[in-house]
Amino acid sequence: MNLFNRQFWYVFWHLTIPYWFSEEKWGARALLMVLLLLVLSVNGVDVYWSFINRDFMTALANKNTSKFFYLALIYIGSFVIMIPLVVFYTYFQQKLRIYWRRWLTCYFLDKYFSNRNFYTINYNSEIDNPDERISQDIEAFTIATLEYFLKIIESIITLISFLGILYSISFSLVIIVIVYVFLGSFITILLGKKLIKLNFKQLQKEANFRYQLIYVRNHSEMIAFFMGEKPELKQIKKTFNAVFKNLMELIGWQRNLRFFTVGYNYFHLIIPSLVIAPLYFNGKVEFGVITQANLAFAQILSAFSLIVRQFDSLSAFIAQINRLGSFLTVMNLSTQKQQQEFNCIHTQIDNRIAIKEMTLLTPDYKRTLIKHLSFTLEPASDLLIWGPSGCGKSSLLRAIAGLDNAGTGLIIRPDIEQMLFLPQRPYMILGTLRDQLLYPYRRSQVKDEELQQVLQQVNLQGLEERFGGFDVQYDWRSVLSVGEQQRVNFARILLNQPDYVILDEATSALDLKNEKDLYKYLKDIGITFISTGHRPSLLDYHDYILELQVDSSWRWKKMN
Repeated sequence: MNLFNRQFWYVFWHLTIPYWFSEEKWGARALLMVLLLLVLSVNGVDVYWSFINRDFMTALANKNTSKFFYLALIYIGSFVIMIPLVVFYTYFQQKLRIYWRRWLTCYFLDKYFSNRNFYTINYNSEIDNPDERISQDIEAFTIATLEYFLKIIESIITLISFLGILYSISFSLVIIVIVYVFLGSFITILLGKKLIKLNFKQLQKEANFRYQLIYVRNHSEMIAFFMGEKPELKQIKKTFNAVFKNLMELIGWQRNLRFFTVGYNYFHLIIPSLVIAPLYFNGKVEFGVITQANLAFAQILSAFSLIVRQFDSLSAFIAQINRLGSFLTVMNLSTQKQQQEFNCIHTQIDNRIAIKEMTLLTPDYKRTLIKHLSFTLEPASDLLIWGPSGCGKSSLLRAIAGLDNAGTGLIIRPDIEQMLFLPQRPYMILGTLRDQLLYPYRRSQVKDEELQQVLQQVNLQGLEERFGGFDVQYDWRSVLSVGEQQRVNFARILLNQPDYVILDEATSALDLKNEKDLYKYLKDIGITFISTGHRPSLLDYHDYILELQVDSSWRWKKMN
């Protein structure tokens, strides 16, 4: 995707426009109008300075002392006007881009957490590191978009202002600057095409490197147990080497481009003097006209030369638009569109769990896990899904939860808000102990006494005292054992009291007594639950068994 690609402008439009028509539109437009007025004011002062500078240099060349000091005072006095204009211009520009970043970040986050995009996007190989796209690419996009827009406006005003000045001095200079700019822009685009792809790759490879470092930090204990430092180090160095190689290629192409752009920026310094000098030698113009011509030529060249002067950053900007655009496109795709080429499992909401003629496939549709499954689980009944590893136990739970729908058939289940899912690997959120216990629904008013009672029921009495109360924040995944985390999961059930609970080997780290006590609590409060696991002890806590086989067959059995 490049500047001359229609798809690029389509993506850019859909990233840019929503903010200016959002609930914040009037404040955003007001700030933009203030910025445009400031740009116009700064440009007006620049034009005024060009005339002051012309007369100032002429007075200096003619040794006119009184006029020289008079113009010097005017020059200094104009600084009083220019300084606040420039300061407020920078301030309001930063303020607008921060507001825009806040809105656009929330816009992306809303889409990221809707329709479980944060989960399904993991199966899309085109979208890497969504965290970086939200946290960094959005910031860079808002900064660059606003900056380029204001530069374009500033360039248009500059052209209108200084073309007239340059034309009044020499029509030849006007022709020269136009030819010079368009020739320079064409050559820059030609030489710099490769930079867009390299910048896109660099963003991707840098993100992969950061992800691996975070991954090692999050799994440091397991790596230490396995003494896996050497393979981890080897893999990280391999990833960084890819960063290094792409960066070396990138700076090589930047070097090649700069051979032209640096020469382009140097050569224009002498062009106006070469054209105007003969007129000065013949006495047709004053000395100050040469400096005014140089200033006007430089201003017009700067206005025209956005591509030449900014191509490095412009290529990185295009790469960021590509990344954000592809991310937004994937999130906007509905489930129906994603699955339109395949059969999919349908879901019906009812106050029971039932499956009718369901064939479950892996998310990539390449392997059949379960064939023609049918059963009904009435409220207050309990089911154990049993079978060897790889037969599809966890996949069946994900299908019931609506996370996977590759296959055919019908799943009847209650509304998702009536259900609570407990994975084998407990999920500890970033927050306080109170937040952990009340997750995910977070009842508004829960007294400490009730929390203490529930902790005692799951054999975690005194847990709040160990860490200084319910409202202290820790990295709970690090400070609690896996068994303690699994008991926190059961505490969530007792506090939230959903109608249905799905447990994916949720007691694998518990001793048999704790497991028995926790299942007893579920029975006592009348929750319907579905479990998976390998422990024979689980057979004692369920009314029905669904036994799955690796050949996709299954068997339904009622327990005595």
